[in-house]
Amino acid sequence: MKLNAKQLRKGQNSNSPSGARIQKLKLKIKRNDIYIVLDDVLDTYNIGSIFRLADAVAAKKVYLCGGTEIPPNHRIKKASINTTEVVEWEYCESAVAAITKLTSEVKKMQLHLGGVKPLQVIAIEQDKRSIQYNQFGYTLPICLIVGNETTGVSKEVLDMVDGIVELPMFGVNKSLNVMVSLGIVSYEVASKCLP
Repeated sequence: MKLNAKQLRKGQNSNSPSGARIQKLKLKIKRNDIYIVLDDVLDTYNIGSIFRLADAVAAKKVYLCGGTEIPPNHRIKKASINTTEVVEWEYCESAVAAITKLTSEVKKMQLHLGGVKPLQVIAIEQDKRSIQYNQFGYTLPICLIVGNETTGVSKEVLDMVDGIVELPMFGVNKSLNVMVSLGIVSYEVASKCLP
């Protein structure tokens, strides 16, 4: 069952019929091995839109790091159309801490399930080491990282990732919005990795 924006917005109260429906759906949704890390993303509308994107690709979790605002926040809620209630999220002091924690958790989970696939950690950033987003060999489980709207993904994070991807820019503008870039890369991952 899919809910429209009006139903999602009404679902803010878990005691309401829409709220109860959202909680049931949250338990039924099969989550993909996609994790999203926001490294000091400051715009609350970007944050809310990223929650909406995380729901769209059925990501397992969103990590809000550094100066990134956390729910409840009116602007995040508005932009997310209440998907903050459906997508699991966690705050970490830094993106480095989030990636370290997530890598360890995925490794433990893989060992428990008898798997051997390590977490692939990918930054979406313009960098001399980056390659075009559609030429990268994505695998699951995967962690996608976006950074601050002005300064980008931190150097500490860029130095610890498995790969850096960027989108080509053909006009006069240097870059795309973090949510737009993450959306394009997320759907590239989905098209290459999901059944």
